[in-house]
Amino acid sequence: MKKIFRGKFILVTVLVLTAGLSTAFFTIQETRDFKIARNLDIFYSMFRELNTFYVDPIDPDKLVKTAIDAMLKTLDPYTVYYPESEGEEVTFMTTGKYGGIGSLIRPEGDSIVIAMVYKGFPADVAGLKPGDILKKADGVPLNGLSTEQVSEKLKGNPGTIIKLAVDRNGHDMEFDVKRQKVVVPPVPYYGMINANTGYIRLTGFTQDCSEDVKNALVALKGENARQIILDLRGNPGGLLTEAVAVVNLFVAPGTEVVSTKGKVKQFDEEFKTTKAAVDEKIPLAVLINRGSASASEIVSGAIQDLDRGVIIGQRSYGKGLVQITRPLSYGTQLKLTSAKYYIPSGRCIQALDFSHPNPDGSVGIIPDSLITDFKTRNGRIVRNGGGITPDIAMQPESLSQLASELYIRNYIFDYATSYYWSHPAPASLTQAKFTDRDFNDFRDFLMKRKFSYETNTEESLKDLITNAKKEKYYDINKQLFADLEKDLHPSLEKDLNTFRPEIEQLIEEELLGRYFYEAGSIEWTLKTDKQVSKADEILNNKAEYGSILEGKTGSILSPGNEKKPVLESATPGVFMDENPG
Repeated sequence: MKKIFRGKFILVTVLVLTAGLSTAFFTIQETRDFKIARNLDIFYSMFRELNTFYVDPIDPDKLVKTAIDAMLKTLDPYTVYYPESEGEEVTFMTTGKYGGIGSLIRPEGDSIVIAMVYKGFPADVAGLKPGDILKKADGVPLNGLSTEQVSEKLKGNPGTIIKLAVDRNGHDMEFDVKRQKVVVPPVPYYGMINANTGYIRLTGFTQDCSEDVKNALVALKGENARQIILDLRGNPGGLLTEAVAVVNLFVAPGTEVVSTKGKVKQFDEEFKTTKAAVDEKIPLAVLINRGSASASEIVSGAIQDLDRGVIIGQRSYGKGLVQITRPLSYGTQLKLTSAKYYIPSGRCIQALDFSHPNPDGSVGIIPDSLITDFKTRNGRIVRNGGGITPDIAMQPESLSQLASELYIRNYIFDYATSYYWSHPAPASLTQAKFTDRDFNDFRDFLMKRKFSYETNTEESLKDLITNAKKEKYYDINKQLFADLEKDLHPSLEKDLNTFRPEIEQLIEEELLGRYFYEAGSIEWTLKTDKQVSKADEILNNKAEYGSILEGKTGSILSPGNEKKPVLESATPGVFMDENPG
């Protein structure tokens, strides 16, 4: 009897515990569902009361978008709501295509200026040039509008004509521009930098960009390229599937490039190469920097994990999050972070921890305690949680304060505009030359514009003097401070001579972009690009190249060549990543 009773007791206990666990599960689920329903009801009630009693009329669209944007900011910067009016932006991010005139614009005071035109597209065909100040679009004044507002006016259905009034060097001009589907070229330049080495610049992972890279690679091999430099510097990412396709150009079919893992397990997926490579053995160097993110990190990380090529530059951005777009009601869309991606070694390169924000709402770097070691195919140690660390590390070469001021405040750009209209185009890049006379002309240009600047050292001295006066040290050291102010005050004439080489380089790059478009500007800078030179050096030294991939050497620190400040909508269900900034 005791045995029977004990068995019944155990059975009853199990049933009670099972029922308790089941009740607890449903209680938790009901509590969560109730919280969602309750808060949605609170939001609806509040909105109704605002609409009824608030003293001024409210804009429902604006109010709701503000609320949604604020809510999404508590998650991560890549989860974004797009109202119906921004549908074209979503399409552009993934395809690189939009209906417009094919130009980049930037603000200058209350005006909007054309910063660049894409070769062969409507703005270029119509005769618009960088430096043209946009005054009117179809008779509507543009002065005082933001770049976003002007951009919206420039876009439209392909085939429609927009009449633009511009100010060109003080002369009023009008242009009829026929809009078309604009496809921003993801490979703005490729070419041979010498008899052996081919170079490909990839600026974004938009739809079908892998075909552009493939065409460039095939063309370079046709010119007897024996080694390739793939430049991903400043590339903010894009479509994950295109990243896989780019890796596939260099590795055999059936190779895993990246996998995604998230909350919805049926969406977890492995992405493998599916086609025959263009060349599985050609020596490869991939250039990255802090602006290389997402899809760029998939490519560079996979190439590194598979020991397929050497990575050169600075540590990449560190974005290991995947976004998909989901259609909402009334033509709106939500781009949300749905998973993390993992490259062949098994590591995730996400550098920021959005899941554990600080009390003030900020997020921190993944702590060292959570960073682990992984191994490449050849057994080299690589790490997660901090972007892609290059095999050959190169320090970015910073600009002087003077050159930075001239570039950021658009003095370089404005001088290039003036120069372009007063000098004929050189016959070729090789014949382009910025002379002593030209530099003196630039100096006069700055004088006429009454250019002045203040160094960081001078600003620090002002702070020092302020503190010295507060603490009563200034009066007893008055002469010392006066001498320091005199010695540290910037001399434009002296600094122009001291930093002439880098200033000239910036002017030449801007000018050649005017005469030979973006491709010409890129080709010109390759001559003095130290990161490209280092890549070429490594590729030409087969012993060193091989030893890096075998894990015998690497992490060599050298000066780089990243002088300029780094200066760019999605299809439902398509995995994507995008601009970190």
